[in-house]
Amino acid sequence: MLSQWFGYEAKRKRLLAKAPPGPLRDFLSVPFPDPKTPLNKTPILAMDFETTGLNAKTDQILSVGHICIDSFEILLSSAYHQVICTQGELKEEGVIIHQITDDTKSQGQKVEAVIEKLLYAMAGKAILVHFSPIEKNFLQHTCKQLYGMAPIFPIIDTLMIARKRLDQRTSLYSPNDLRLFNLRDSHKLPRYKAHNALSDALATAELFLAEIEYKQPKKSPPLKSVLS
Repeated sequence: MLSQWFGYEAKRKRLLAKAPPGPLRDFLSVPFPDPKTPLNKTPILAMDFETTGLNAKTDQILSVGHICIDSFEILLSSAYHQVICTQGELKEEGVIIHQITDDTKSQGQKVEAVIEKLLYAMAGKAILVHFSPIEKNFLQHTCKQLYGMAPIFPIIDTLMIARKRLDQRTSLYSPNDLRLFNLRDSHKLPRYKAHNALSDALATAELFLAEIEYKQPKKSPPLKSVLS
């Protein structure tokens, strides 16, 4: 994992040298947290996207939610949620899931402004998500459209943490057991409304703390132990 991390840092520096002035360059100018840092001393940003579909090349980020974790404390005062004014009409089947209508998204902010704020919030932090391909692929594709290049960033994925834990059991489990809210049920965490970017970011943050407590209750493991 350390070699992967040094690869992250080396690529961050290479991208920084090429990045145009602006939000992406500012993000890349801040070093990532040291992988040997205990998790309880690592700044973490729990993040979630709602999107118009699952294909980052053809769909768009519809809303962004994130919240900070510091010293194993979820900072509710840092909570952020923003709908993006995407292009085109929303599909009915998507609206049923995320409850964002065309009227709502027409009042949202431009994607440029939201991504700029997001990169500022991400700087110097490990990024916490549940099922990383969504946030990783959509953010990288959107940044490539906006800035001509995609960022790299360290990721903690609660799905992967839970999968490693379940793989150590002798009993079989279903892929459905790895869904965010099913994992929360297994830790007896409260149920929140699904498919809202901020509530899902908060739900992921709480699940992360529960998984770490289960994994190593008496000692904070290092960041490198949970990187995807």
